[in-house]
Amino acid sequence: MATATQVHTTDAGIADRLAAFWQSAVEAQAKRREYRITVRELRALSTRELNDLGIASCDIRRLARHAAYGN
Repeated sequence: MATATQVHTTDAGIADRLAAFWQSAVEAQAKRREYRITVRELRALSTRELNDLGIASCDIRRLARHAAYGN
């Protein structure tokens, strides 16, 4: 007995690619915004407040990058 199967692969159309591009751009913008807000809020703290949190002022950008991008 023979059986036949058909496999259809659908290539993402232009609308799907544009939607994915748009979503990627929106997510990137949200991450940049989170980074900027985190840097601004940490820079607004005094040296004493940063020390109480165990943060050196030279670590602010690194911590903000980790908060926004996870690396």
